[in-house]
Amino acid sequence: MENGLARAAVHWIGIWKNEPVKNLTKTEERGRLRLKWIYYVKIRKGINMERKNAWLSYGEAEEKKMEELVKRYRHFLDEGKTERECVEQIIKEAEEAGYRELSEKTAESKTLRAGDKVYTVAMNKIVSLFHIGSEPLEKGMNILGAHIDSPRLDIKQNPLYEDTDLAYLDTHYYGGVKKYQWVTLPLAMHGVVAKKDGSVVDIRIGEDDEDPILYITDLLIHLAGSQMEKPAAKVIEGENLDILVGSRPLKDLDDDRKKEAVRENVLAILKEKYGIEEEDFLSAELEIVPAGKARECGLDRSMIAAYGQDDRVCAYTSLAALLEMEAPARTCCCLLVDKEEIGSVGATGMQSRFFENSVAELLDAMGIYSELTLRRTLRNSSMLSSDVSAGFDPAYGEAFEKKNAAYLGRGIVLNKFTGARGKSGSNDANAEYVARVRRIFDDHQVAFQTSELGKVDVGGGGTIAYIAALYGMEVIDSGVSVLSMHAPWEVTSKADIYEAEKAYKAFLLDA
Repeated sequence: MENGLARAAVHWIGIWKNEPVKNLTKTEERGRLRLKWIYYVKIRKGINMERKNAWLSYGEAEEKKMEELVKRYRHFLDEGKTERECVEQIIKEAEEAGYRELSEKTAESKTLRAGDKVYTVAMNKIVSLFHIGSEPLEKGMNILGAHIDSPRLDIKQNPLYEDTDLAYLDTHYYGGVKKYQWVTLPLAMHGVVAKKDGSVVDIRIGEDDEDPILYITDLLIHLAGSQMEKPAAKVIEGENLDILVGSRPLKDLDDDRKKEAVRENVLAILKEKYGIEEEDFLSAELEIVPAGKARECGLDRSMIAAYGQDDRVCAYTSLAALLEMEAPARTCCCLLVDKEEIGSVGATGMQSRFFENSVAELLDAMGIYSELTLRRTLRNSSMLSSDVSAGFDPAYGEAFEKKNAAYLGRGIVLNKFTGARGKSGSNDANAEYVARVRRIFDDHQVAFQTSELGKVDVGGGGTIAYIAALYGMEVIDSGVSVLSMHAPWEVTSKADIYEAEKAYKAFLLDA
């Protein structure tokens, strides 16, 4: 490599101009690409701490790889608009890559060994995947952790009502949302209805071209004088985020049912199409999300606009990185959790014992379980808490401190700490660990940047990092910068998606 780098340096003029260089061996070509990387990412940024745009370092081959990854990512977003749907897609891709459910492997009474690929899942909402390495598990794992839940509207348990010949479903918003962003959009319903007989009905309405969409109304501008004087938090109240689902009355009803004929018609449709009674709403999990597929954004097609990129952009790139691993020395893990947007609570959130129990089951399947081995395995692990960061938006630049902000197109983002105000609720990674991650990214030519979540005292946010850190493992937040985070449609850079997968693969290899 060094000889290739030295000989390639002779052609520096061509490198600066991005011109092809002829008659280089494969080793010399790798050296040339390394020199080009040094120029763009090291020399040009060496003047100050500003990170350069990752697009400038890409050749045709890398752009092709990036587009292939983004195409798969868009499909994942389209098929996984709820945590249940995400887990279904994750398991499908994992099994295609040779992963087996851990309980199936243990049922065969075979001891797990290096090279085996297994996964565990709970309640169809949280999943962990393990590629067992050659080193003792007690020495720790390299873990990528992300979440697959996103802000949305949930249908209440007693939701259906009629008012003045219009039928509605009552909702309760989930996670941090600007409520006014959810009105007058094409919306879809995804989820499940569990019936008393034990059957579960899958619901997906509003995504196909022939499907009806759902809708939340807003007050017309001509009558909105008083509304427009309200603060943004009050313009649309939470109890007014009701879904318009019908206006056609059912005919030939008894007199006592005619006053709610539209509501009765909605129930008749649900009964006919899905076999659902009104009381089945009591045991339903129905989520209202933006309708439509992920789209390329910008005249240059450099970005992706889609629902749920917080945090499915990190979840998918983490999964993709793990599935591409071959014979790792250190056991690699991808942990994709639910409930992060509401505090990582519940049986499927990071605060649950799911991950700890999964590692215990893994150790037992390898014939080496003990409480002390479990504790050492978790303590000696290294983790990237893969969650998105706030992308700098010049339209709202007053909310950011520019030297410590994340920028679209400049690579994966490292957040040494998150939290709010005086770092409340933050993990705050050790300096030594930050240095180790920096070295890994540089060694693998990963474009990265560092940031904080806005100006001090302006706001803040949290991730799953502090929860994983309770085991004593090293953890740092890392992820993709996002514009319009938590909006129904969010925007990311294709370059950052590509650099995230590169970063996660590098971490799994060398952490």
